[in-house]
Amino acid sequence: MTELHVVDKVVIVAYLLGITLLGAWAARRVKDSSDFFMPRRFGKAMMIFNAFGTGTAADQAVPVAAKTFQQGLSGIWWSWLWLPATPFYWLIAPVMRRLRATTTADAYTLRFGPSVGVLFALVGIVGLSVKIGLMLKGAGEMIESATGGAYAADAAILVITVLFVIYGTAGGLAAAIITDYVQGILTLVFSFMLLPFVLHAVGGLAGAKATINDPQMLRLMVPGEIGPFFVAMYALQALIGIVAQPFIMGVCAAGRTEMDGRVGFMVGNLVKRLCTMAWCITALAAVAWYMQRDVPLSDINPDHVYGDVANAFLPTVMPGLLGIFLAALLASAMSSCDAFMISSSGLFTTNVYKPLVAGRGEKHYLLVGRAAALAVVAGGLAFAFWAENVIHALNIWLRIAPMMGIAFWLGLFWRRTTTAGAWAATLTGFAAWWATAQQRVVQWAAELPVAESLTLVTQTAKGPALREPWVILFYTVASLAAGVVVSLVTQPADAEKLERFYGLIRTPVADDEPPAHDCRLPQGVQPAPRRLLVGAGGLEILRPSRTSVVGFLAGCAGVVALVGGFWLLVM
Repeated sequence: MTELHVVDKVVIVAYLLGITLLGAWAARRVKDSSDFFMPRRFGKAMMIFNAFGTGTAADQAVPVAAKTFQQGLSGIWWSWLWLPATPFYWLIAPVMRRLRATTTADAYTLRFGPSVGVLFALVGIVGLSVKIGLMLKGAGEMIESATGGAYAADAAILVITVLFVIYGTAGGLAAAIITDYVQGILTLVFSFMLLPFVLHAVGGLAGAKATINDPQMLRLMVPGEIGPFFVAMYALQALIGIVAQPFIMGVCAAGRTEMDGRVGFMVGNLVKRLCTMAWCITALAAVAWYMQRDVPLSDINPDHVYGDVANAFLPTVMPGLLGIFLAALLASAMSSCDAFMISSSGLFTTNVYKPLVAGRGEKHYLLVGRAAALAVVAGGLAFAFWAENVIHALNIWLRIAPMMGIAFWLGLFWRRTTTAGAWAATLTGFAAWWATAQQRVVQWAAELPVAESLTLVTQTAKGPALREPWVILFYTVASLAAGVVVSLVTQPADAEKLERFYGLIRTPVADDEPPAHDCRLPQGVQPAPRRLLVGAGGLEILRPSRTSVVGFLAGCAGVVALVGGFWLLVM
């Protein structure tokens, strides 16, 4: 057990007080629910750190470090699962901004009607509550291990929750974005500060590789475990689900201009993948460090690896370093949880409560939004205490958004998609997910002639289970097929509503356009001409602009550079 040095305590208290006061200061500008849920006033730098801070937290460092500790360099894909989808963020951001919406549920309501909007809101609230719990679980485990058990995970979870709730419920999304700027810098510190000390202790990366001396541990992909099929399926799931993550509307649309959203969303996520590289190499060096000290790896809790190493190295280097590490850890959790809390409260207030209780004043809806935020956080706390470990919690969260994401993509690219088709796609996806967890299905799959050659089934602590990539493929195909078939046999959507939806998407937001939150073009603005790349069969695939093509290719180059650079570094 490690009692924190007084300097460490001062650093942590100074950070907590400072970030809470900064969030409270941001709350002064909140005058109505639009300011609370969707301010549109931030530039590129703020939007980069908003995307980075919202999407980067300790809950991701924990599984990457844990899987790297167990399986080697291929563990990096537990965070790089989103990397292949990153260039598409350049194209997704302007779509979200052009919808002129407060929440993503507004877009579902416009495209499919109120029932699907409410469905998305409810699914989104559950998903964000689970994500908050996942982040709290990861941060709590890290704090407990980094302090050698001096501060229990459950107590740390409660402290983190109280603090981000204070400024988040006061200042809304604006407070979240402003604090994310500071917390994003601290998250970068958290990601890289351990690396030089651990590498030095094991003789650098060359010393770590010589100590481990296991080819499987030093490969970026391992067939049968984290191989090309695993990466492809998880990347597909990430791309499908990203548009249905409720907080993505704020990440893309809180900027002043479309370009602010594009740059923020894609660049912020590329920066995040740099942090992933640091987590992975730190964990690999930790494997070598334990081996050099003849510590059995089986005695180490994988979820505690990153924190254990911090506890072992930082206090011996200089007083205050562990405090900086813990403050940065808190920042990584709080910067995400606050944004998720506001997104979920916006879903409830705008898309569930307002339609039922219309005609009230802005102060009333602001109060309801703050109360909803507290309720969502309470659900997240319950999930954090219930989940077995971080990997278990992560796999649950990863499944939720894609169920609604398939309906979004169908509705975006195919005019024939109907309300019933959206319902069918979502419900079929959840049903298929449930079915793959049933032992009768697992047993049937294990008895197929191709079960062994395709590695359909794997052994877990709880017994045989379908491999995760096959689960993703199954529910994706089932959901997509249900959405298409049901749409073809049900009444087409109203032509006027369709034109309003597609007119918004193809009409760029002017730099001087006043903020809009009602999914309508400003008065006097006409929809842009309909220029399609593909239009046969009801498809609605727009011809990309030069900006879209250049930015997408730049994103692809960034992805290749990250993967190639990491491979050259570790090989």
